[in-house]
Amino acid sequence: MPNLKGKHYIETQDLTLEELHLLLDTTTKLKENFHRGETTLLLPNQTAFLLFFDKSTRTRNAFEAGMTQLGGHAHFLDADVTQISHGETAADTGRILGSMGHGICIRHDLVLDEGNKYMREMAAAIDVPVINMQCDVDHPTQTLADLQTIREKFGKDLSGLKIAVSWAYAPSYAKPLSVPQGLITLMTRFGLQVTLAHPPGYDLVPRTVEAARQNATESGGTFEIVDDMDTACADADIVYPKSWGVYDLMLARKQAMTVEEIDENQRACLAMNDQHKDWICDGRRMGLAKDTAVYMHCLPADRGSEVTDEVIDGPQSIVFPEAENRLHTAKAIMACTMRERPF
Repeated sequence: MPNLKGKHYIETQDLTLEELHLLLDTTTKLKENFHRGETTLLLPNQTAFLLFFDKSTRTRNAFEAGMTQLGGHAHFLDADVTQISHGETAADTGRILGSMGHGICIRHDLVLDEGNKYMREMAAAIDVPVINMQCDVDHPTQTLADLQTIREKFGKDLSGLKIAVSWAYAPSYAKPLSVPQGLITLMTRFGLQVTLAHPPGYDLVPRTVEAARQNATESGGTFEIVDDMDTACADADIVYPKSWGVYDLMLARKQAMTVEEIDENQRACLAMNDQHKDWICDGRRMGLAKDTAVYMHCLPADRGSEVTDEVIDGPQSIVFPEAENRLHTAKAIMACTMRERPF
């Protein structure tokens, strides 16, 4: 059995399949204990610092509630009201927090080519684990919960299942690329047939696409990219439509941009989104998938844009069990990286 104590959790690609299975098995045990009302005080008196550069509902509450249920305490830190806003480096911030606690969890997802680098710079400077709560490259706590949910629905052998990871229209804001990137890199490791669909201009980071291709070759799964949502949904077992930003515009965005520049960048992204309002998951598109297909989304979904109420509230939707699994996978990640062999 692998031992993850002290190991950083930044991308699922960093972990072996054996280590991923340990996290999934631990998730299952923690969830069973939770539903039986049994306590699992695996991290008594331990402290996790939760450092956020972006807003959060599911992630923040999964980690705060999860750490409480494990017997420890989670400190919420808004990057804007820390010395990070005055230029303190990732390494220095990490050395300070790492000397005071047992793990540092970070969300830094809105700027391409910055969040993942920030986490790795901090991880290289400290001994306590750094856990990625979403960056520009991956959302490994979300996609682990997605995988857990799929296993609960379809069983542990996922070979041959088709998942459609599709762009969908959203008018709210230019969303990070990390969820689709995390999905294509993780699901291809477990033998799924992964179809990625998006309009022209909504490419993903090249190294994640290459990793998905390599993973599919090694696992016996498949990976393809199409420019049509109907093609992706056809005969799918899992339909996962999710908006993300325009690649070139997201790449041009920098943390140091002024508010006016960020607003202009957002407007440009949303204007391009407006050209593809027909990319919505509705009853017709779910009808293209298998009768047994499920609808998934990391939430929050833009109702009426990414998905219709008919689908997200319908019998094929498993978004709320999926959201609950964020709690159990967060607990598993913290327990496994901050304690030697939790079970």
